[in-house]
Amino acid sequence: MGNERIKLDPAWKQLLDNQFDESYFKELIGFVKEEYVRSKVYPPGRYIFRALDLCPPDLAKVVILGQDPYHGPGQANGLCFSVNEGIPHPPSLQNIFKELARDLQSTKRVSGDLGDWAAQGVLLLNATLTVKDSQAGSHQGKGWESFTDQVIQRLAAHKEHLVFMLWGSYAQQKAALIDRSRHLVLESAHPSPFSAHRGFMGCAHFSKANAYLAEHGIKPIEWNNSTG
Repeated sequence: MGNERIKLDPAWKQLLDNQFDESYFKELIGFVKEEYVRSKVYPPGRYIFRALDLCPPDLAKVVILGQDPYHGPGQANGLCFSVNEGIPHPPSLQNIFKELARDLQSTKRVSGDLGDWAAQGVLLLNATLTVKDSQAGSHQGKGWESFTDQVIQRLAAHKEHLVFMLWGSYAQQKAALIDRSRHLVLESAHPSPFSAHRGFMGCAHFSKANAYLAEHGIKPIEWNNSTG
């Protein structure tokens, strides 16, 4: 991967302009290239910027923040919490779907691929966009966080009436980048089985997001429109 081959919606390139020329970003890309050559790294290279590519800035309505990609074979597909069709749902995703069904009083969503959310304006962004096989957090502190912080900060400055879903303490640290007078910030425990019972289950973020969007004349998200 190199700047010239980054698959990214032109609107993001414009919004993020100088970031691609910053020394930290060039060092980051150099590190990531080497990692893909010498190790097994997820997601596949073509999916690294998929969250941004599927959800251009002007389409964005909701931002869901994850920490880093799934680190098991075949799981990460460039969208936080999402997996491709046919891949068993990781525990956090199972809990997201349980809360979604409870919140919207609907049947439980079947498809683990959240691409339909992205197409409707849900930016499914991990703070770190790559990870080494079986080593959670292995690419943290290499520069990705600086880049994704800029994504959050610039998107929040560019738009009004976004909904930010910050699940868990790591995501909640990003609240400092968001002007709460312009956007809705929803916070809860992480959907991981270790913490979901401490406030994620019952948080009703999906219905709260849709109510806020509707209140501001923005088409709500069809959270359960994919049955897979």
